[in-house]
Amino acid sequence: MTALFGQEDQAWFDRQRRAHFPPERNMLAAHCTMFHHLAPELGAELKQRLNALTRGASAPFARVGGLMNLGRGVAYRIESPDLESIRAELADAFATMLVPQDRAGWRPHVTIQNKVEPAQAKALLAELSAGFVARPLTVAGLASWWYRGGPWEAHSRHMFA
Repeated sequence: MTALFGQEDQAWFDRQRRAHFPPERNMLAAHCTMFHHLAPELGAELKQRLNALTRGASAPFARVGGLMNLGRGVAYRIESPDLESIRAELADAFATMLVPQDRAGWRPHVTIQNKVEPAQAKALLAELSAGFVARPLTVAGLASWWYRGGPWEAHSRHMFA
């Protein structure tokens, strides 16, 4: 499950990802993962919950608040108490079925570089940090996906008012 961004923000993140992600590994659009794996049998309930969370609801306040060192990559840190509340509500609802990675807490981010040598990641982090200014971010909706071994297949999209 991911957060969906407004068109301008999505395009900006995608440009960053194309510029810095190893091309042979860049199979997805830029994204902010909220859950890595939810059991397929939760599909109908997940759709229902996402509809309830987004229908008629204002978009959550969010911003790109900084950069994150991933060791072998770099990400933009997303700050959004509203999005964190949504995730916490869903984590509570699905607590018994979460995989360890999704039980371990959540650090919202958009990865723009991954699986490179640590020195390369450190250099990009320094370069981007030098000119970084926090910026508002439009969270347009929430989406769920099927993972089929490569690029994701859309399962559902739920847009904020």
